[in-house]
Amino acid sequence: MNKVLMPGPDLSWLNLGNDHALYQLSVPELIEEAVRNGEGTLTSAGALAVDTGKFTGRSPKDRFIVLDDITRDTVWWGDINIRFSPSDFDSLLSKVCSHLNQNKFYVRDAFACADETYRIGIRVITGTAYQNLFACNLFLRPEELETTHPEWTIIAAPDFFADPSTDGTRQANFSILNFSRKIILIGGTGYTGEIKKGIFSVLNFILPEQRHTLSMHCSANVGAKGDTAIFFGLSGTGKTTLSADPQRSLIGDDEHGWGENSVFNFEGGCYAKCADLTAEKEPEIHAAIRFGAMLENVNYFSGSREVDYSNIEKTENTRVAYPIHYIHNAAVPSIAAVPGNIFFLTADAFGVLPPLSKLTRGQAMFHFISGYTAKVAGTEAGITEPQVTFSACFGKAFLPLHPAKYAALLGEKMDKHQVNVWLVNTGWSGGAYGEGQRMKLSHTRALITAVLEGELKAAKFKAHPVFGILMPEACPGVPSEILDPRNTWKDKNKYDLKTNELAKAFIENFGQFGELATGEIWESIPKVVENTV
Repeated sequence: MNKVLMPGPDLSWLNLGNDHALYQLSVPELIEEAVRNGEGTLTSAGALAVDTGKFTGRSPKDRFIVLDDITRDTVWWGDINIRFSPSDFDSLLSKVCSHLNQNKFYVRDAFACADETYRIGIRVITGTAYQNLFACNLFLRPEELETTHPEWTIIAAPDFFADPSTDGTRQANFSILNFSRKIILIGGTGYTGEIKKGIFSVLNFILPEQRHTLSMHCSANVGAKGDTAIFFGLSGTGKTTLSADPQRSLIGDDEHGWGENSVFNFEGGCYAKCADLTAEKEPEIHAAIRFGAMLENVNYFSGSREVDYSNIEKTENTRVAYPIHYIHNAAVPSIAAVPGNIFFLTADAFGVLPPLSKLTRGQAMFHFISGYTAKVAGTEAGITEPQVTFSACFGKAFLPLHPAKYAALLGEKMDKHQVNVWLVNTGWSGGAYGEGQRMKLSHTRALITAVLEGELKAAKFKAHPVFGILMPEACPGVPSEILDPRNTWKDKNKYDLKTNELAKAFIENFGQFGELATGEIWESIPKVVENTV
């Protein structure tokens, strides 16, 4: 057993023995432990590379919330939030802790929420050193341990496997949130994203429900004049690329809160995708992969320790976790003023939506609830159809509350702070995927820059005939003819048909949320033009 470098916390309430605990190890010590344990290897750049085993991503069907007095009438129960009994949780917790006691384990105290007004203490107990390194990189690191007062405990035992016949789980792996006991219990999976998203789900419950604070799955940056911008968007929409502006400081790349007077990062690090990563395409991320960073499920070039980021044999979801100060223009601390502008990014493969449009409050709430993008199904046999994807609030998998509650809070804050909300199409123009062209990144950047520099304040806008959103008639640095997407299609009737097709998909998706939506949101849904032939 290695020497514990400082006195550990009292874990007796979990029946965990302190003689097995390695508490608050430094980054070099955790890396040394991981290599010694056979958990990973060092790359040529000095990062720790690990494999997470069977699971290389989250397992949404194995995420549960304990049904109790706190959650019974507040949680949005269904296929996202699955009920788990308190008695099964207590039994499983006892088994996991007994399992951890059989070997050494790692304990770390950290924080979430950069704004001290909303900060919560977190204690992370892991069965592997690499998971503890992940927690060190992703959560906020206390300057002094005496300042930590852990409110929530995360217990992650990747090599403990549940028995569904007796433990109440669906299969051997699980991630369970218990709001009464303030514990997140994870087992049977080594994928570290379960740790990160467990706390995000907790904050998505307690901040809106108890603190009237909007929790957001978004990136955020701030300009030299203190103007904050927020970017929402699902995978493939350009959220990371567009928020990584060398002229602006990065507040964070994934999880934030919008409080009374601030926007603040929940985390102290980044968890970035690595597939096809190059220094040319993503220089900030590439430069952050050095000693202290942790890579997941990547492959080496044969006979070397140099990572082949184009090799996705293990998974397309290759990742790197690093502290946010590894990004040279990161805001320190990760907190800024309330936003002036919010961007909803969508990669519309139908080629229907404008490259930029301004939203009313009702439209902003509607598109927030919708969380739309479109993904290309494949390239077999030439022509392929885009696949519509909706994810409520751009993060449906992590929402314990009904999406309408987050949308209502967004609307309130828009009014109070006079925030502009914009819909940005980073997808196709001049036709759907297979016919049109992908929107030029230079045009998208010019549109966003024009918004942030106030160049559209005096612009003239016109309403889209189906979606009702307001399209600028001109923008510096952008050809005016592309601002109205119908102008870019040779076959105008085909554009109208595609517009109706997408509008109907929006309306159908919205039906599942309508019972709690306000009239203002209902008035903002697309209006299908039935006489299109």
